[in-house]
Amino acid sequence: MLRRMAAPPSPGIPAIALPHAAGVRMPRLGLGTWPMAGAECRRAVESALRLGYRHFDTAAMYGNEAEIGAAIAGSGVPRAEVFLATKVWHDRLTPDGVRASCEASLRRLRLGHADLFLVHWPNPAMDLAAVLGALRRLKEDRLARATGVCNFPPGLLRRALEIAPDAVSCLQVEYHVHLSQDRLLEIARPRGIPLTAYAPLAQGAAERDPAMRRIAQRHGATPSQVALGWLLGQALVAAIPKAASAAHQRANLAALDLRLDAADLAAIAALPKGRRMVDPGFAPDWDA
Repeated sequence: MLRRMAAPPSPGIPAIALPHAAGVRMPRLGLGTWPMAGAECRRAVESALRLGYRHFDTAAMYGNEAEIGAAIAGSGVPRAEVFLATKVWHDRLTPDGVRASCEASLRRLRLGHADLFLVHWPNPAMDLAAVLGALRRLKEDRLARATGVCNFPPGLLRRALEIAPDAVSCLQVEYHVHLSQDRLLEIARPRGIPLTAYAPLAQGAAERDPAMRRIAQRHGATPSQVALGWLLGQALVAAIPKAASAAHQRANLAALDLRLDAADLAAIAALPKGRRMVDPGFAPDWDA
C-alpha cells in the first residue's frame, strides 16, 4: 500500500549530482510551472515550498518568473536549499542573446544565479559551438551553477557533447509511459547526465490508461502516481510534473514511496511508446 505523505522536509526528496557542476545536486522530483501564471503560479510555488519541494522549473517564455521569484523570496526557505532551473528561448541563441536572457531571468526571479540554465529548444540556424560557449561563460561568471539543453534529439545531443561536454550537465525532454527516450538515455547515462522528464504524466493520458489503472489499483495508488513512480525508479531520471493544487502536489510527493514490481514494469513496457504530447512546429527532427 502506498504510504500517504504529509509535508516531508526537503532531504526526503532524493537528489542527483550533476556532472561538470561541483557540488550541485538536483532533487529528482520538482514542480513544473508551465502554463501557470500570475497569482495561480505564486500560490502553487508557495504551497510546494511549504510541502518540502525544493526544485522549481521555469523559463523566460513561461512569463511566470516574477511570481516564482516572489514566492521564493517570501518563503523564508534559504536560497541554498532551492534548486531553480530556467531557460533561454530558441530565438535568443546567440552568445549575447543567451547572456541577456539569463540576466533578465535572474532579475525577474530576484536571484543572483540559476542552479540550472538550459537551452529551451534548439534552433537550426544556431551556431551550436557559440551557444555552448555562452553557457560555459555563464558558469564562469557564476550566473549559473550548471547548464544544459532541452529538446535535443540524439544526433544533436551527441554533437553538443563532442563540442563542449562540460556545458551539458542535464538534458530535459518529454518522457513518460507512452513515449520512449531510450536512445537519449543510452547517450546520457554513461556520462552521468540526468534526464529530467517534462510532461511526465502524458498530459493526463497516463491517468486514463486502463493498464495504468490496473497497476494503480493493486498498489492503492493513482495512475499518475504509478507514472511518476516508474520514472523515479529509473537511474538518473528526474520528473517535474505541473501541479497547481496542494492536493496534487502531495500526491506527487507520495509517488516517491511507490515500488513497482516486475509484473508492473512489464505491463508498462508493453504500452505503445510513440505518443508525443509536445511537438510544436519549430521542434527538431526527433529521430535525427
